Amino acid sequence: MAWINPNDYSFNNFLLFERFQINMLFKSGDFHINAKQDKKEKWARNMGIALNANPIVLWYLQHRCPECANIIAELAANAPKVTNTIQIREAENKLLLHSQDFVIYTTPEVMDDKLEWIKGWNKEQLFELVDLTDKTVLDIGSGTGRLVFAAAEKAAGVYASEPVGTMREFMRDKIKREGIKNVRVLDGLVTEISFLDDTFDVVMSGHVVGDEYDREIAEMTRVCKNGGWLISCDGDEMRNDEQPSSKPAVDENGWENVRCIDRFGQVKYNQRKQVVK
Repeated sequence: MAWINPNDYSFNNFLLFERFQINMLFKSGDFHINAKQDKKEKWARNMGIALNANPIVLWYLQHRCPECANIIAELAANAPKVTNTIQIREAENKLLLHSQDFVIYTTPEVMDDKLEWIKGWNKEQLFELVDLTDKTVLDIGSGTGRLVFAAAEKAAGVYASEPVGTMREFMRDKIKREGIKNVRVLDGLVTEISFLDDTFDVVMSGHVVGDEYDREIAEMTRVCKNGGWLISCDGDEMRNDEQPSSKPAVDENGWENVRCIDRFGQVKYNQRKQVVK
């Protein structure tokens, strides 16, 4: 599914990418492990063409993510020398679409309308999972603040941990604009949470956990109080596959599956797990 129209974006949007995103794009991401060789070769060709046509972006990517500097230089050096502006733009558009999940983060103001798991999501799904009243809450990978601002209606305080600067600024602008007093925004990855042990009553996330599951859950558990709750509450997505009408009450990792009906009328399962230390 395309979340963006690449013609609405410039290759200069790459200038807003964070170091971890550049690393994933050029080195450590799933694409480099699982993509077929012909796709990798086409991507490398397009990237080299676009980098040579945009030397400021080339400089930024190398300096923002020095561990990828040699890879980026090699891509540029090995690319065919293209000067035709139409061909260059075609290469840029393909790269913008390939990286659309990072590209759309550079324009968070459109995400609520473009991404179906944000648009129309019902915050009662979160409230049915856990009592947030007067709790101290941490949200991991907050994005535009879908879970954060819902939790803030009930919690004593909510901390929004988000590694993408454009998203942090978007949330801070909303906090200032709406006079929200109980939300604080900070930088952070799920694998490196910047809080001491046993800080929060509730640690929640949506569309975040999975790349390094054991490490991520261990870190979320570390900052959650004994007796507190871990929450996984994804947004709503139109799916082609059928979710089972029932799941085990508790899965093999100790998560309770909480059934609900999403805004598309589909069966959906959010999850919660009480922390025992």
